[in-house]
Amino acid sequence: MSQVQTMWSTLSPLPLGARLFSFAFSRKAPYFATVRPRFTRIEPHRVELVVPKRRSVHNHLGTVHAIALCNGLEAAMGALAEVTIRADQRWIPKGMEVAYTAKATSDVTCVAETDAADWSEAALPASGGEVAVRVSGTRDDGTTVIEGVIRLWVTPRTRAAAPPG
Repeated sequence: MSQVQTMWSTLSPLPLGARLFSFAFSRKAPYFATVRPRFTRIEPHRVELVVPKRRSVHNHLGTVHAIALCNGLEAAMGALAEVTIRADQRWIPKGMEVAYTAKATSDVTCVAETDAADWSEAALPASGGEVAVRVSGTRDDGTTVIEGVIRLWVTPRTRAAAPPG
C-alpha cells in the first residue's frame, strides 16, 4: 500500500481527517495548496476532490480560473497515480490536454480515472510506457466545466548502485 493510500485510510475516517489529509497532500507540491483541494475519495483508479470557489481562484469573470481547475485535476491525477502504480514503478506527467466546456460558477469536483488494464504489465512494457488518466471537473449542478486527459510516463524504478566493497 502506498504512503498516500495509508495516510488516506488512516486519516479520512477521523473527524476533519479528510481536510488534514488534503492539507498534508498539498504540501507535497506547494502549487496544489493554491486551490485548497478537499479530497473526498481516494482509491486505485479513481480519485475525487473539490476545488472550492473562492476569490483567490477567480478569473476576471468571477468564476474559477481555468488554470486553477487544471491544478485541481493534476492533484487528483497525482493522488491516483500514487495509489494505483506498482511499487516497482515511478511516474511523471508527460502532458495535459483539456477542454473548458462551461463556466465554473460553483465549487468544482475534480475526478481522475483509469482502468486496471491501463496499468497492466501488457500495457506497460519493462522499458516504460504511457498511461492516459481521464480527468474531469463538474459544478455543483452536475455540469461538466473541464474535461481531458493527463498523460503519464511510467518507468521501472532504478535501484541505487551498491557501495563498493
